[in-house]
Amino acid sequence: QVQLVESGGGLVQAGGSLRLSCAASGRTFSNYAMGWFRQAPGKEREFVARISWSGGSTYYADSVKGRFTISRDNAKNTVYLEMNSLKREDTAVYYCAARPSSRYYNRVDEYDYWGQGTQVTVSS
Repeated sequence: QVQLVESGGGLVQAGGSLRLSCAASGRTFSNYAMGWFRQAPGKEREFVARISWSGGSTYYADSVKGRFTISRDNAKNTVYLEMNSLKREDTAVYYCAARPSSRYYNRVDEYDYWGQGTQVTVSS
């Protein structure tokens, strides 16, 4: 089992930037595919970005492509989400997720472990 703790959320103006971190503990982090999801009030949790266990493959939702960057540091057991050019519609609770696999996953139901989430609020 792996435990995930997100941090780095906060209040930012539109056009600003934030970097989210997700620290993992409990198992060999490098064996896990990682993803970031978000959930806005009244909406379903949605895929944002994912990264393979090695970091060699990434994929993004169309809504964040070109603005967000997912990365990982396996030596630090941490995955990051760099968010630039933030928009009001990016406001949500952001969750990181993990699955022990070398494959790629974009769906909520494909991940085994979740963090508690970190709030990101973008003001105009």
